[in-house]
Amino acid sequence: MKNNFFCKNPYINLYEKSSNKSKIASQILYGEKFKILGKKKNFLKIKNSYDGYIGYIRSSKNINKFKPSHKVITLKSRIFRGPSNLSKYRSKKFLPFSSKIQIFKKNKNFIMFENNKWLYAKDAKLINQKEKNILKILKLFLNCKYKWGGKTYNGIDCSALVQLFYKFNNKFFPRDTIDQIKYKKGFIKKKKFKLGDIIYWNGHVAICINSKKLIHAYGPRKKVLIMPIKKTIKLIKYTTNLEIKKIFPI
Repeated sequence: MKNNFFCKNPYINLYEKSSNKSKIASQILYGEKFKILGKKKNFLKIKNSYDGYIGYIRSSKNINKFKPSHKVITLKSRIFRGPSNLSKYRSKKFLPFSSKIQIFKKNKNFIMFENNKWLYAKDAKLINQKEKNILKILKLFLNCKYKWGGKTYNGIDCSALVQLFYKFNNKFFPRDTIDQIKYKKGFIKKKKFKLGDIIYWNGHVAICINSKKLIHAYGPRKKVLIMPIKKTIKLIKYTTNLEIKKIFPI
């Protein structure tokens, strides 16, 4: 049996250590592939197959036979217990953006991805579909709360916001800012910014949405928000004494 497993929860927390008190390092989304490296108490030590991230998850639902065909394109897609939007079929659970699913049945405006689990058909597209409009993806997360290690509508951090754009477009990109900085070679000195420019500081990253504004998951403001570029650079310098580390186009 191959050591390839797939997350069957909407998402699960990936902890730094095998403890309930450990810091959340990242998350595994529905349909993401991972390898099990070991077991410690009620935790599994795993490696995310996409970015190589290693951490611990609580023992949870996972499968080793899965052929995803589609991916979620909305910030969150409600899970229904049947192909109907009547209140009795609505669950309180959602699949997050970029979740990978396998479709087993279609019924008018709904698709079934597990037994008695349905989504709106409009919320998913073929897995190979790409989205070159960076704003369309980034603005999905506007006003989502900041959460260290988060990758979903329930909270996201600055590096995940960048990584999810690449991941959705089926391209590799590291999880943490320190590794993202190393991954992209060179340094671009700029007086003028443009859409898609990624600005890195040690421990933080933001993406320009035009020549004057950027979007980022900003810890001090506790959410994803749009801010003026020059004001943000001055604010980070004033509050953390950090200079820009690197700039490059997405």
